[in-house]
Amino acid sequence: MSVKASISLTDVQDAYARDLVSRGRYPSLSAVLQEGLERLRSAHAAEAAETEALRLLIEERRAGRFIGLSESRERTERMIDRKKAERGL
Repeated sequence: MSVKASISLTDVQDAYARDLVSRGRYPSLSAVLQEGLERLRSAHAAEAAETEALRLLIEERRAGRFIGLSESRERTERMIDRKKAERGL
């Protein structure tokens, strides 16, 4: 179903949209605007999904066990030693 709507464009936007139609990229001005709105909707949906994923990651990290700097350094040194030994260094 389509809905008729009255919109206002700047002169630059109108010229650009009409140029896209005249070059055959889109069949009409409506198609140009529909494509633009669909891309904007898709971008906002992707942004919302990314934000939610980050929120969940932060929650997961906050619920986890934190280690101190000295323990972190010890773990890193043990990992480096293990990797060196695996490679015969």
